[in-house]
Amino acid sequence: MKNIVILISGRGSNMEAVVRAAQAERWPARIAAVISNRADASGLVFAAEHGIPTAIVANKDYASRAEFDAALQTVIDGFAPDLVVLAGFMRILTEQFVAHYAGRMLNIHPSLLPLFPGLATHAQALAAGVAEHGATVHFVTAELDHGPMVAQAAVPVLPDDTVETLSARVLQQEHVIYPRAIRWFVEGRLTIAQGAVHVDHTK
Repeated sequence: MKNIVILISGRGSNMEAVVRAAQAERWPARIAAVISNRADASGLVFAAEHGIPTAIVANKDYASRAEFDAALQTVIDGFAPDLVVLAGFMRILTEQFVAHYAGRMLNIHPSLLPLFPGLATHAQALAAGVAEHGATVHFVTAELDHGPMVAQAAVPVLPDDTVETLSARVLQQEHVIYPRAIRWFVEGRLTIAQGAVHVDHTK
């Protein structure tokens, strides 16, 4: 039974999707904790209502990113995680923190990486005039939004799309591919070789 720790900063809709999938599909894993850097993150309420331990490590309480990351790491490690899942966790993490969880920390990014790393991805996609947009699940590395990719999902960009309509369609796909990728991890299907992720579909 693997332990999953999920980090959020707000509503945590991807966290909700993961929790529901883990319970419905009876993964060989448990959500050991949901941790937020914001005390007002509404996702903490959902987690508590589902019997999941929660914790708050507020970045505003620390003078530097390094101090915050060290405190966050201590709290995370208290739950003995096999996997750390970033679900709308709005913090840029230090190299030391990322290295500590190398090969066992996943993120979902709302674009078809390597296109549009960083913020405002839906606006970037509309401004670029691309025909497709989407989301990417990837392992976290020190380079922002550039880790080995696990899964992607694409949606068409429609002529009348706005940031809101496009982001809503992408989010629907995030809720599909993120739980799927995490399940692959907990079932031991993922390996990383030469910077690329391989999925064993025989298990």
